[in-house]
Amino acid sequence: MCTKQFITIRKENDDLERRVSKLIKQMPVKQRLLMSLLVSCFTFTSLFAQQDLPVSNGKQYTIGEISVVGAKQYNEQTVIAFTRLRPGEQVYLPGDRISNVIKKLWDLDLFSDINLYATINGDVVDLKFEIEEVPELNKVTITGIKEKKTKDIIKDNDLKKGTKVTENLITKTKYYIENKYKKEGYLNSKVTIITRPANDTLAGQKVDMLVNVELSDRVKIEEIEFIGNDELSDSKLRKQMKNTKQKNLIRFWKRSKYIAENYAEDKVSVIDKYKEKGFRDARIVSDTLIKSGEDLITLKLTVEEGDKYYIGDIDFLGNTVYSDRELARQLGLEKGDVYNGVLLKERISKDGDPNADDLSNLYKNSGYLFSSINPVETNVENDTIDFEIRITEGKLAYFDRITITGNDKTKDRVIYRNLRTRPGQRYSQAAVLQTTRELGQTGFFDPEQLNPQFLNANPYDGTIDINYALVEQGASQIELQGGYGGGGFVGTLGLSFNNFSIQNLFNKEAYKPLPMGDGQKFSLRAQASTFYQTYSASLVEPWLGGKKPVQLQLSFSHSVQYRFDFSGGGRARPDKDQRFLITGGSIGLAKRLEVPDNFFTISHAISFQHFDLKNYNVGLFTFGNGSSENLAYTIGISRNETDINPIFPRSGSKFNLTAKLAPPYSLWNGTDYKQLADDRAAALAAGDRQAVAEIDQERFNWLEYYKIKFEGQWFTSLIGKLVLSSKTEFGFLGAYNNDRGIPPFDRFFLGGDGLGGFALDGREVIRLRGYPNQSVLPQDRSENPDLDPNDGATIYNKFEFELRYPITLKPSASIYALVFAEAGSSFDNFRDYNPFLVNRSAGAGIRIFMPAFGLLGIDFGYGFDPIPGTVGGPNGWETHFIIGQQF
Repeated sequence: MCTKQFITIRKENDDLERRVSKLIKQMPVKQRLLMSLLVSCFTFTSLFAQQDLPVSNGKQYTIGEISVVGAKQYNEQTVIAFTRLRPGEQVYLPGDRISNVIKKLWDLDLFSDINLYATINGDVVDLKFEIEEVPELNKVTITGIKEKKTKDIIKDNDLKKGTKVTENLITKTKYYIENKYKKEGYLNSKVTIITRPANDTLAGQKVDMLVNVELSDRVKIEEIEFIGNDELSDSKLRKQMKNTKQKNLIRFWKRSKYIAENYAEDKVSVIDKYKEKGFRDARIVSDTLIKSGEDLITLKLTVEEGDKYYIGDIDFLGNTVYSDRELARQLGLEKGDVYNGVLLKERISKDGDPNADDLSNLYKNSGYLFSSINPVETNVENDTIDFEIRITEGKLAYFDRITITGNDKTKDRVIYRNLRTRPGQRYSQAAVLQTTRELGQTGFFDPEQLNPQFLNANPYDGTIDINYALVEQGASQIELQGGYGGGGFVGTLGLSFNNFSIQNLFNKEAYKPLPMGDGQKFSLRAQASTFYQTYSASLVEPWLGGKKPVQLQLSFSHSVQYRFDFSGGGRARPDKDQRFLITGGSIGLAKRLEVPDNFFTISHAISFQHFDLKNYNVGLFTFGNGSSENLAYTIGISRNETDINPIFPRSGSKFNLTAKLAPPYSLWNGTDYKQLADDRAAALAAGDRQAVAEIDQERFNWLEYYKIKFEGQWFTSLIGKLVLSSKTEFGFLGAYNNDRGIPPFDRFFLGGDGLGGFALDGREVIRLRGYPNQSVLPQDRSENPDLDPNDGATIYNKFEFELRYPITLKPSASIYALVFAEAGSSFDNFRDYNPFLVNRSAGAGIRIFMPAFGLLGIDFGYGFDPIPGTVGGPNGWETHFIIGQQF
């Protein structure tokens, strides 16, 4: 009984010692030996420390002297004390006691060599431990890879100064590096590690570690073979492997390099494809990597397809909030459908998509945060599977505490008014998503780091706290440009303060460096050249009164433009006796709607412009001396459902429909415009331009027109971060009274980068890359000789597709690359209108958004068609610079 009890206790003690030993090895080296010594005094083994068992023909001796040779970092007596051997006590040689002492010394990982020498004199034995301490690491040098990669290797393998350089450390580091690069496709890479004494040996034995990584070329996949697949062809299965491709000379956009991590994901995709087709039991029995060349491999996958299944009865259990019919309609699967395991999972809960139209979101948007939904197969008969959708609804959840963090400049009330979640309100996942979207679209915070944190979720009392963690970004922008254009130097200075505080304008303490935090936008802009000057100011208050999202916008502008004077020969000069002056302003209100949903906004604006011409006879302006007044009312309705990042939307859409209406003065001013039109035609036929000018002055003293515009844009995530932006535009400028005609202002000019340049006649410049600025005008104006080719159009349409890919979306700078294809055309009237008679273009570009400077970019566009009014081939390449344009 005694021997048996000793063995049992000894076994349990070994388990304890192993666990304690593992913890001790994680401690700093200097404390490791001392802690091991202390622990050994309290373990079960110490109870039997005086017991010893002989090994083979072991003989018992009395210990005489004990000495240690080779200890440098540790005191000799410390090592002896750890052995628990004392002079005068008896031990067997060879014996169990001595073997355990040496084993424990090895287990410390502090020594690279341990030798025990016994000098026997009669029944007395002197013991001498000769040890060689493991050297400490001085520095690591890694060659053959980039410096950034070396930092990761040093960190992951704990290769810091002072680490004990054991054989295990060297082997583990070598395996780690080789395995790391094998996973990345460098199967033939080699790693060699050597150590050498360090120059600095003042603090004991130290070594430098030299790691050389010889990276091979990534191996390429020569062929991917499938065995056992009858229902799905090899080509269909290979197509599911998005990132693991075999060599193909035609496919240049996806290389055939082998990466183990991608391969593992693609094998799951292969099985998912089978599940989509009803093969629930499909599996990959085995897969083999065969080296078929120096840098070539073949992948062979053996597939077991199993039988094809169909959906049988679907029963819902545990539902009280929604009826079986409502849940079945939401699920979208019916009896007799081919079993689709992937679709079934997504219809229950689509991971990573809080906007998904699935059962889980149906419950969460109704307040059932703590609900759970699990599909269970209840019966499999022949090829039919019956399901039970088991629902645990849980308690209704309500928001408790709503907090915000991270706002240093923006005032709390500016943030809280954008929150769609309120304390005591029933939980809604849609409300949380809408809140993060609206906070991101304010432009005050980094949308990529907006993080609603769910805190203290309590399924027992049905409450949850939310904290919106914000990271503020620069909200103000400066526009500073200089260059040559329009016949001379052009300079621009613009300031835009997007989180301004009007109420602190006269508070000196609020200038840090400007009064900020109330969410208002204040802009100033000045542009000048030899031939024109323009000045503008605007103010936007997004929450008029602070209680409802009613936006107030005020703006004022003043511009003057001079004609070119070439009379002196050589370089053009401004002729200040020929000038065109515009002064105007506007006031607008916009309100967010709740019906049909809260993404809609309706806006109203009243604007006034005074046009003053002096000797300015050009194009449509036949009355070179005179003036016009433009009073207009604009109503618009828009819907913006794009996602959280307004600079780089990945999903959603936005639409905008506006109507700009000038009053129909001809209804009440008593002027016979038909007679004026006849008189004008006669004067024009007689060549009496003075009479034409006088008639046009009377026709356009107060502008009369209506203008309709529509813009629609959709954003679709394709693969990974790749996003497709699709856009269409349409505009029409019309007259109430055809005898009075369409005024020479507010026309459409198509082509180029979309920047307005220095044309100040109220024109709208529509971007169409691949063609010169404002060059794509109506082609055939032979029926109306009164119109100059440069007088703009009254109708336009445009179609645009862009593929966008983000390079970085950091707060300091958001950068994305794009390729585009677009087409557009303009017309004088609906009789000639043909939406498919377009000028086409394609190209590529890049966009950079910096909070301090706005959106910058460059496009290279190729026009496939000639410029209207010219003969010849395609227009060819054009370079366009984008500065300060909206995203």
